[in-house]
Amino acid sequence: MFVATSKCLSLAAVEFQYDQLIILHQRPVIRSTTDPASALSSRALNLVDSGIIVLDADLCIVLWNGWMTPRSGRSAARVQGQPLFEVFAELRGSRVEAAVLAALTEGHGGIIPPGDKRSPFPLREAGSFDGPRIDQSVTVTPFREGDARFCLIEIRDVSNATEREQRLLEHAESLRARSYVDGLTGIANRRYFDVALERELRRAQRLDGQLALLLIDIDSFKAYNDHFGHQQGDTCLATVAQALAAKLKRPADVAARYGGEEFAAILPDTSIGQAEQHANAIREHVMALALAHAPAAHWPMVTLSIGVAAYGKTGLNAPAALIAAADKALYAAKRSGRNRVVVDAEHDA
Repeated sequence: MFVATSKCLSLAAVEFQYDQLIILHQRPVIRSTTDPASALSSRALNLVDSGIIVLDADLCIVLWNGWMTPRSGRSAARVQGQPLFEVFAELRGSRVEAAVLAALTEGHGGIIPPGDKRSPFPLREAGSFDGPRIDQSVTVTPFREGDARFCLIEIRDVSNATEREQRLLEHAESLRARSYVDGLTGIANRRYFDVALERELRRAQRLDGQLALLLIDIDSFKAYNDHFGHQQGDTCLATVAQALAAKLKRPADVAARYGGEEFAAILPDTSIGQAEQHANAIREHVMALALAHAPAAHWPMVTLSIGVAAYGKTGLNAPAALIAAADKALYAAKRSGRNRVVVDAEHDA
């Protein structure tokens, strides 16, 4: 690692021009402080909306513009001639040091990738010496003046861009979350059901665990819609969905709208027997709501038919197979008179 010495070189003058920095190194040149060009260059340099540091070949600071002073708490007079990595000791071993050494020894410049550290220099908002660090974009540029080698470091405050990026990420996450929610019922939609079932099935296979699936259908729902109208039908769907969600209390349980008047429940770490009991509890809970049904319905109140299936190592070990088994059990419940729970025949012992 580089260890700074006291070999830092003194400069006779520093001149900033519009298209380049020209550093006059150890030249016996005396410039009048009233030189209009010199005053204009100095003012322009201090108006730049970014930090400008120039280092000589010994890594000593030879230029420090006005932007740096209120953000670092260090004036140009205080740091002039000092090794950069003594002024900012925490930069030793950092990407900034590596980039500066590459610029001075190999002539390679470029933007330093931020990685996990967005604020390599200990800089804060102007005048705030105990506030959070500003996020930074750092560019290193090597250049020569005669035989002397120099390195220009430009530091830009990108905190606003980082905030915009964070807001965009949060917005994208919000959109993603909404894309997994059924707009009518407020529970998970079919897209999320597919993702969750695949995930939980892989987890059960990996951990040699248990997984049960319920497919749920509102009995005679067409008759309900025909009698009460579609608006009331939507209210019925939302009520049943919330009743289903209320019975799934564990964090990993998933209540989803499968399609139309069909719902699904994914029950991780649940045996077929436990799932059957849970399905009956859901069925009885909805029946207890006593939602009036259409006169043409099989039952006078809204009821559910539920098919139950569970993951098995040799048979129901894929999402499609598990869904097909639960669907088959569901239609067996409907053919048997509705308002009942039927377990997949492979597990019905």
